[in-house]
Amino acid sequence: MKKLVLIFAVVLGFAFNAAAQGAKAEFKFNEEKHDFGKIPQGKPVTTQFVFTNIGEQPLILTSVQPTCGCTVAEYTKVPVKKGEKGTITITYNAAAVGGFTKAIVVTSNAATPQKNLVISGEVVAASAAATSTR
Repeated sequence: MKKLVLIFAVVLGFAFNAAAQGAKAEFKFNEEKHDFGKIPQGKPVTTQFVFTNIGEQPLILTSVQPTCGCTVAEYTKVPVKKGEKGTITITYNAAAVGGFTKAIVVTSNAATPQKNLVISGEVVAASAAATSTR
């Protein structure tokens, strides 16, 4: 009888824990990777990642950290309620010629507390960019 009560208590505990997990905030992005393609050197480029809170609780972004100094992030700083949208705007400075792939680490109170966004592309010398667009 004691074993049966113990098993029932454990199962009940798992059920409550699973229900509590489902009540957290969660985001769904319109895209998690953005390819700028070929961009001219010295001309910063910007993209916007849009997300929707598909969870039950308000979604709060605690930090949005690019992995290098060549990228700047601006983001929604107010709690995003269930069903509402927020944005993360990323600007890449395009100073160095060559291919790039950069990650942006998004930390929040979501059920998945860390999410990585990725930007990529190829910076070409200004003269090469002018001839490739003709």
